[in-house]
Amino acid sequence: MFDRYLICEETARNVTEGGKTTGFQFGARIAYYRGLGLSMVEGIGVSVDGEAVPSENIRFTVTGGTFTLAQMETEYEARWEFGEVATVTVLKPGGLAAGEHKIELTEQMRIAYLPFPLTGRDTKVVRIG
Repeated sequence: MFDRYLICEETARNVTEGGKTTGFQFGARIAYYRGLGLSMVEGIGVSVDGEAVPSENIRFTVTGGTFTLAQMETEYEARWEFGEVATVTVLKPGGLAAGEHKIELTEQMRIAYLPFPLTGRDTKVVRIG
């Protein structure tokens, strides 16, 4: 529904912890016109420059905390609200090289009144400084 607004390309950056670059992250908006509990977000997929990121290397941060995709399946308290920019972090030693990268984001959500999962997709070229 809001596919072209999912990736916030200006937020893309490498993540450094303890002096080491451990991955990269970017902001993401929900592809639905209402907020959802995290247990209803059935999948977050990321690919970079055409290469899919394994789901175990993805972390999702929203107001309620930071979660693995497996933890989101049973997270009943935290919500992702419409308009809220969540942070998607990809664990990748060394992060991304400086320059432009094509990021693809897929969000799959379970909506109570829809007989099929709602899927949103966005692709953006981001610049890592």
